[in-house]
Amino acid sequence: MKRVCTDCGRTSPTAGPWRCSCGSPLALQALSRLPATPPALDRDAGLWACDGFVPVARQVTLGEGWTPLIDSERGIQYKLEHLFPTGSFKDRGAAVVISRAVERGADRVLEDSSGNAGLAIATYAARAGIDAEIFVPSDATPSKIRAIEGTGATVRQIDGSRRAVTDACIGAVERGDGYYASHAWDPLFLAGTATFALEVLAQRDWTAPDAVVTPLGHGTLFLGAAQGFQRLYRAGWIDSLPRCYGVQASGVAPIAAARGNERDAARNDVADGIQIADPVRRRQILDAIETTEGDAIAVTAGETERAHERLRGEGLVVEPTSATAVAGVARLRERGAIADGEDVVVPLTGRNGTTIR
Repeated sequence: MKRVCTDCGRTSPTAGPWRCSCGSPLALQALSRLPATPPALDRDAGLWACDGFVPVARQVTLGEGWTPLIDSERGIQYKLEHLFPTGSFKDRGAAVVISRAVERGADRVLEDSSGNAGLAIATYAARAGIDAEIFVPSDATPSKIRAIEGTGATVRQIDGSRRAVTDACIGAVERGDGYYASHAWDPLFLAGTATFALEVLAQRDWTAPDAVVTPLGHGTLFLGAAQGFQRLYRAGWIDSLPRCYGVQASGVAPIAAARGNERDAARNDVADGIQIADPVRRRQILDAIETTEGDAIAVTAGETERAHERLRGEGLVVEPTSATAVAGVARLRERGAIADGEDVVVPLTGRNGTTIR
């Protein structure tokens, strides 16, 4: 297994840096060949249920994986990612990234996120007995900071933009202050979120849904899921590739805008967790949309609030940002992108506050 630059194509060993010398993010290549047919899966092994699917040995776990897939009243199947140990799908990536950090002998990890990614990395680091330092914006809500500090992690509050927070964290990494356990930059995080696709297909008896609709900020779930579906399609485990749709918050929707689908510039602050103006893996996200024949759209605050209310009415208590994907399904059906009667899977991505960065 090697890493390859998503821009210039340079390759580096897995033990290499977290980004290319040209500044672009890396992707994994030459993953283990999967068998021709789905094997029996050991669900007690969690994310590691399928030999060779996750390219890192399990070193740390909190029992993550195999969240329920349930039918809804609206012709959607919900995958209940908010039932993970720390309350979001980010545990998928954190378990894999921290397992790799343990393999490499790291005794301190660094991450920049004030939300679920920061909490997941801090929690799994604590489980592994590794110190963690999480860089957050100076205006991060006290409840988010308390949750991260509750794991024993050090929180560094940084003035300025979200980009300034990332730059401060990268500066610390480059000074040698710790291992960069980044949800946005480390391609192993995507290897963790790719297990979402494996589980969905196994829970559907290896019948692919017509479409999968996720919230889209940095794209760690959208892109990991798309990569997982593509890998299993190439292996011959499914006969068709689901169309992957990403749903952004209006006003901060760079992928939807690139697709010509940002129709409302009013800022959707209800879905503050996906307000990522410059996703690290923008090119990969757009490529995944093309490959799966999906799309990216943006939804308003009102649409998000109404979808959130509908979810509560179904007994599903999640953070508001989770509701963007549900609102997105309604919009996509209006446009005819998703036809009546098509199978649709939507992850409910978090329960802690409003942030899923």
